[in-house]
Amino acid sequence: MLRSIERHLEQWKIDPVRKPLVIRGARQVGKTYSVRQLGKTFTHFVEVNFEKDRQLAGLFSGSLDPRPICEKLAVYYRTPIIAGSTLLFFDELQACPDAIRALRFFHEEFPELHFVAAGSLLEFALTEIPSHGVGRLANLFMHPLSFREFLTALGEEALAQMVMTGSAAHPLVDLFHRRLLELLRVFLIIGGMPEVVRHYVEQRDILGCQRLLDDIILTSRDDFAKYRHRAPLGRLDEVFHAIAFQTGCKFKYSGIDPTVKSTLYKECLDMLTLAGLVHKVQHTAARGIPLGAQIKPNMFKAILFDVGIHLRLQRNDISALLTSPQFDDINKGNIAEAFVGTELVKHSPPNLQPALYYWHREAKSSNAEVDYVLQKGDNIVPFEVKSGSKGSMQSMNLFLKERNLPYGVRISTENFSAYDAIQVVPLYAVGNLL
Repeated sequence: MLRSIERHLEQWKIDPVRKPLVIRGARQVGKTYSVRQLGKTFTHFVEVNFEKDRQLAGLFSGSLDPRPICEKLAVYYRTPIIAGSTLLFFDELQACPDAIRALRFFHEEFPELHFVAAGSLLEFALTEIPSHGVGRLANLFMHPLSFREFLTALGEEALAQMVMTGSAAHPLVDLFHRRLLELLRVFLIIGGMPEVVRHYVEQRDILGCQRLLDDIILTSRDDFAKYRHRAPLGRLDEVFHAIAFQTGCKFKYSGIDPTVKSTLYKECLDMLTLAGLVHKVQHTAARGIPLGAQIKPNMFKAILFDVGIHLRLQRNDISALLTSPQFDDINKGNIAEAFVGTELVKHSPPNLQPALYYWHREAKSSNAEVDYVLQKGDNIVPFEVKSGSKGSMQSMNLFLKERNLPYGVRISTENFSAYDAIQVVPLYAVGNLL
């Protein structure tokens, strides 16, 4: 499966002033696969897995000079490590703290070598080694497949291209619009985890995809055990599940268990966010840019990193979701809002930590909320998410008037269109907005 991040990897490869690259993201989102694909474009490829080959940690116990280290790795793997011809890949980097400390020296002492690192739960290891190479490394953040990548995996490149060229002036032919909505229905159920998408592409087996999602959820839960020194395993599990049921509204720790101190749940949520399993949607006053300078730290929503996992945790009846004549029914549990949030993350610049914002006003005379607020250049653009083709736009219009903004975006099951100051974008075309 071709991933959009692979284009960024190719650009990094030919950049004459590139830095060593660290690929960051949750477990099983395809980091290793994409690096291996890049490795095929080199004469030589050396993959060092520190969990599989734990004895290799001994190579980093003394000097961290990268050239002697590479000489030893070349002997061990019987593959030459030559600048310009070899891609050196450190995988599961979190298992070797000394290798993390060595990252900075690859930039300082051996900058001509193509060097990539990745790992599961790597964010935790990096925070514990503050001198690992800040300013000396490039970063790419990786996520599950977007809907556009899902279309490409299905062999629907023509449909994907059609979506990218759609607009209010050029809406899609109704036949293609309805086809995209049906494919979106499938994507919302199976999500974008590479293993699950691959199974669907090869087998068209949605029930099998559900079993794979269960396996991924269990694997993630097993990973929670590695955080036990930071927070109780049971509390982490409670927060993870609670997010699926609190999506679409302000996240409340008291909604999990009011007898447990919120500080404990906060620590758990912060860890899940650091691991890439959760994205916070921060409240912003949105009176100017940057949006992140106007947040209320304790006022936020939260979404899971994958819509398939979101829906699976809710244990909705997928047969009803697949056969319902009304697409609105797919939004049980605010999955449309979760989908839009994850799509915005996936289409954000991969070299930056993604950030999501929303706006909410509580007043006796007016209670209004805009689902997402984004900065596009020097402009603020509000988005409202509707699972169907109905729903008022009172909050949107109020926000536009108060902030004196030229337009807002309605994301729904409608075709591309526009009315007054509202641009209408189909759910399947969220990627166009960025």
